[in-house]
Amino acid sequence: MTLKGKTVILGITGSIAAVEDIKLARALRRRGAEVRAVMSRAACGIVHPDAVTYACDYPAITEITGLIEHVKYCGIGGSADLLLIAPATANTICKIAGGIDDTPVTTFATTAIGRGMPVVIVPAMHESMYRHPAVKDSIEKLKSWGISFAEPKLEENKAKQASNEDIILEAERACSGMPLAGKRVLVTSGACAEPLDDVRVLTTGASGAMGREIALEAYRLGAEVTIAHKNAEIPLINNIKTTDSDSMREAVIDYAEDEFPDYYISAAAISDFAPEIYGGKIPSGEGVTVKLLPKPKILDKMLKLKGRNPDAKIIAFKLGSDEEEKAKEMVKKGVFMVAVNTPDVMGSASGRYRFVTEDGITDAEGPKEEIAKELWKAVL
Repeated sequence: MTLKGKTVILGITGSIAAVEDIKLARALRRRGAEVRAVMSRAACGIVHPDAVTYACDYPAITEITGLIEHVKYCGIGGSADLLLIAPATANTICKIAGGIDDTPVTTFATTAIGRGMPVVIVPAMHESMYRHPAVKDSIEKLKSWGISFAEPKLEENKAKQASNEDIILEAERACSGMPLAGKRVLVTSGACAEPLDDVRVLTTGASGAMGREIALEAYRLGAEVTIAHKNAEIPLINNIKTTDSDSMREAVIDYAEDEFPDYYISAAAISDFAPEIYGGKIPSGEGVTVKLLPKPKILDKMLKLKGRNPDAKIIAFKLGSDEEEKAKEMVKKGVFMVAVNTPDVMGSASGRYRFVTEDGITDAEGPKEEIAKELWKAVL
């Protein structure tokens, strides 16, 4: 419920992508937002205002009346927290950049920008229109004003509206106050797969869900986020693909030696050991003795490199049923916080964690999305 208590004005303009806004409005409401829609005349010809009213559970605004709806919601002292224009046509984008407000949506935009409230724009048009110099210049101009964009997907000669998931993430980021704006966050996530022979690997049951949620929450809070993992790519975040502990170590150290991050969160189940690799494929039906070789600790190297950015914070994870004392020792060595969890949490959708810092211990329990929020609250 990351948008709980927030009022989102959903501006709808005359792109065929407007048909997706029924689902978008419902998705915003499921995240806790109150949604009020404002529609241009062209949008009303694509999706009926009654359908939008149903999706928002509030009458769609199709004209500016004597109630001065644009001021009520987006003016100075207005009740809205975010203006989200989705879809935004080439015509609308250029008009907003030029200060023209001849539709209800552009009037809301002029008012919101003048107030300085968060605005997110979601382009949707044919690719040839998106590439028009005036459109590109208008987008850059609006970005220079601090306006956020949910970038379109360029496929089939179209600049298609971003997914609802990406749009909502941008909306959450804009509404967060962005306490991590300008900060660089590096997250390691998921399991490492250490090769045993040509076909087999030694790994763990880690799913990467915790690291993913930590990275997404950092993005919501305004950070520039990089995640090193072997899982599916996470949109809007810099993804570094790794497989085993060696490739993850290389990725992390290369990143840190270039510019040490402001926050390093070691949420991955990084292999402590790797098997001595068997040449070829181990024959089936035979007993085999596997020798495990210790792997160097990425965390130890990062603690040594931390001097490049003395204000940086390192957050480590410790797996075990009773690891608080070891976690306290890690804090004494320079780790800012240690998140202690138990093996049953690995691979599950929820968990129980103890956040250990020099100030004491904080408990957190619930879905991993909520754990990630609690972790960042504790860090900040």
